Amino acid sequence: MELDKKEFTLKGKAIYKKIEPKLKDARGKIVAIDVESGNYVLGDDELEAALKARERFPGKVFAFFRVGYPSVHKFREVFKC
Repeated sequence: MELDKKEFTLKGKAIYKKIEPKLKDARGKIVAIDVESGNYVLGDDELEAALKARERFPGKVFAFFRVGYPSVHKFREVFKC
């Protein structure tokens, strides 16, 4: 299945919303979702989730979400003294 970026994002978000209640004990972990099948894996960080996902579902493309948070990453201002 070939999805454009917008379709991919919308489908990933829809799947995440559907599985989010099952993930309540995994708050702060990263979930990698195969948007074609809805299968997913959890990791402590994005790299761990990606490696697990690639091993379990080779050749797939994944959407990533941080469980219980609105985004995967935070951008903070860095001050130099």
